Amino acid sequence: MVAEHECSRFKLLGFENKSLAVIMVISTGKIIKIKLSDLLKSEIFDSLNKVEIKDVYRKFYSGGAALTVYEISDRHERSWMTYVVLNLTLLALYVFTNIAAVKLIYIEYFDVVVTPGVFLYPLTFLIVDLLNESYGLRLARRAIYFSFVSNALILLALTSVSHFPGLSGWKLDGPYGEVVEHVSSVLVASSVSFLFSEYVNSYLLCRIKELTRSRFLFLRVFFSTFFAVIIDSFVFCFIAFYGVMESSKILEMVYVQVVIKMCFAVFNVLPAYGARSLFRKYVTENQAA
Repeated sequence: MVAEHECSRFKLLGFENKSLAVIMVISTGKIIKIKLSDLLKSEIFDSLNKVEIKDVYRKFYSGGAALTVYEISDRHERSWMTYVVLNLTLLALYVFTNIAAVKLIYIEYFDVVVTPGVFLYPLTFLIVDLLNESYGLRLARRAIYFSFVSNALILLALTSVSHFPGLSGWKLDGPYGEVVEHVSSVLVASSVSFLFSEYVNSYLLCRIKELTRSRFLFLRVFFSTFFAVIIDSFVFCFIAFYGVMESSKILEMVYVQVVIKMCFAVFNVLPAYGARSLFRKYVTENQAA
């Protein structure tokens, strides 16, 4: 079953009007509808797993009358709850790294300056990789856009609040304005870098997945993250700190961030395999049960 899933390029989502099968192209997330009679003769049918093939036969030979797992109203509940949790985790990590970037950390032993988010931000690439693996490119990009728009709303809200009249004598009014001003520049920088880097990450992951026929997960996780972290580090650091720090210091910060994030890219491979295994066990198999 696992071996079949490795080479699978299509996923059966359900049936429509008793004679149409709804199929998702796993690498892109594209949804297609095909007649059951045509599906049985196509190469798509050979790519489905045993459970899906059984349901197609049952639907076809019963003339659409037989009930399958796809007629159960809550069949996707666990799958979509997992999708929501991954979306919220992505957003939480994204917002944390943006706000925490106001505080720069000096590591005396290595004589380098980094932002706190550099240690957690690489996890966003892992989450996007998991979304690509389990839900396809289209839904992974929607998660990226969701985080991007949410970030923009937070930026707008924080900026608006900073212009409200403050309480006279309130000691935190001045520092709040300064922090929000820097957070706003960081949020703009992170929004641009996040959008570009995650888009590249998701695109490369799907392209490598197509070229390798869904095999060699470690290759697509590593190489997609490799290029994404370089883009993210350069774009973020130069937009956020240009004019505030010397260019040499910014470049030094970029190099350090790339090194740290690349270490995470290597370690992300094991969690990616583990998360994919858990998804199959508790989500995919549960739907087919």
